Amino acid sequence: MQTPDFPSQVNFVVCQLFALLAAIWFRTYLHASRTSSFIRHGIATLLGLYLALFCFGWYALHFLVQSGVSYCIMVIIGVERMHKYCFVFALGYLTVCQITRVYIFDYGQYSADFSGPMMIITQKITSLAYEIHDGMFRKDEELTPSQRGLAVRRMPSLLEYLSYNCNFMGILAGPLCSYKDYITFIEGRSYQMAQSGEDGKEEAQCERTEPSPNVAVVQKLVVCGLSLLFHLTVSSSLPVQYNIDEHFQAAAAWPAKVAYLYVSLLAARPKYYFAWTLADAINNAAGFGFRGYDRNGAARWDLISNLRIQQIEMSTSFKMFLDNWNIQTALWLKRVCYERASFSPTIQTFFLSAIWHGVYPGYYLTFLTGVLMTLMRNNLRHHFLEPPQLKLFYDAVTWMVTQVAISYTVVPFVLLSIKPSFSFYSSWYYGLHIACILVLLLLPVKKTQRGKSTHENVPLSRSKKSDGSENSLGQNSFSTTNNICSQTRGTTSRHSLLKQ
Repeated sequence: MQTPDFPSQVNFVVCQLFALLAAIWFRTYLHASRTSSFIRHGIATLLGLYLALFCFGWYALHFLVQSGVSYCIMVIIGVERMHKYCFVFALGYLTVCQITRVYIFDYGQYSADFSGPMMIITQKITSLAYEIHDGMFRKDEELTPSQRGLAVRRMPSLLEYLSYNCNFMGILAGPLCSYKDYITFIEGRSYQMAQSGEDGKEEAQCERTEPSPNVAVVQKLVVCGLSLLFHLTVSSSLPVQYNIDEHFQAAAAWPAKVAYLYVSLLAARPKYYFAWTLADAINNAAGFGFRGYDRNGAARWDLISNLRIQQIEMSTSFKMFLDNWNIQTALWLKRVCYERASFSPTIQTFFLSAIWHGVYPGYYLTFLTGVLMTLMRNNLRHHFLEPPQLKLFYDAVTWMVTQVAISYTVVPFVLLSIKPSFSFYSSWYYGLHIACILVLLLLPVKKTQRGKSTHENVPLSRSKKSDGSENSLGQNSFSTTNNICSQTRGTTSRHSLLKQ
């Protein structure tokens, strides 16, 4: 069944397939070994702007305005304070565009949603501003290891800046990448990697024959094909809106309500899998995304991957789901907010995420509920880790609970408006909200060695199940520059195809 935004979906897919072919051409004929960085920057920028113009018409000028003004702020204000001004301007300009599009032109309609690429550009502008501030103003001893590794030591040229923000590989659907990783790719230094040992630490610097991304690209395209097929054949028959259907709410038994909530939100995810995996494949096809070799010598092409499907579907906690969903946006939130917040970093980070996503009230309901879910998990989990038999039972139960809790949390994100969102929650008697509040009030928070609650420390802990990745607020930096070879809606484009 076609939806009103079907032409926009086709437009998006056609442009991304063009970008895939352009990426293959870019790696084959404009390889860094035979082409200057200036040419590679220029072509990547021109192709990106062409795709933006084709998709969004003159709305694409917003991308140049946002990037151009931000660059002027960096040059004029200076490295001491420009990160704050860039952050306020980029996020404010994005918000004004979202308000204009949503409340003036087409509330609930997703055609010509130019704010999608602006969300990615906002991430890049703010990330780079903080990285330049760290590298050119702050002292090394003041930085965390990840900040030190990502710090930028010189001001980029205007062409480098536009190329980073508007290159054809990521302008439509991202994902976010660090500036140093992007420059390393453009200059052809992505393959000078350190081989990692079992503990994840680098053992020796080595330069090997450039690996081919073809196998990784084909595998990701197969995932894209299956995701798109599922979306076109199954998702339309399981609409999320049916959860608030009056007849369904009145007649369905509770097991049926729970089951339909889960399967309807499960069916809504493949379009994200399609869009993010295709974006990853495009970058890989251009030669970008190489993360080094594992200890078995196999090349890894997940430097800027945005999700891990198996871990998402098998998540046993709210945190584990967020660890593997929209990974690059989670990294951005961690780097520009969580690590730098002076108080309540978890709450500030969820609030920033809501603002970045847009102005629909449903987004804020989702992220407020997400804060409760995240905090509740910190109070509850440590009671079930010992003995091992209890933990096994706990994991089995929490898989089911997590899937329902995630679905319950993101329903307003899909419904967008206040009235249907509250209609859904009232039909569930606000059950999970009440459960979260009771757990927070009645169960103590586990204390860390420093006496701080896990509310503030869990998002920075390491997850052994995520292959060396970090937390619910950001994965480990896969920075090529750092030679580490071992993330709702987010960085995905606000284009119609990516709407839940």
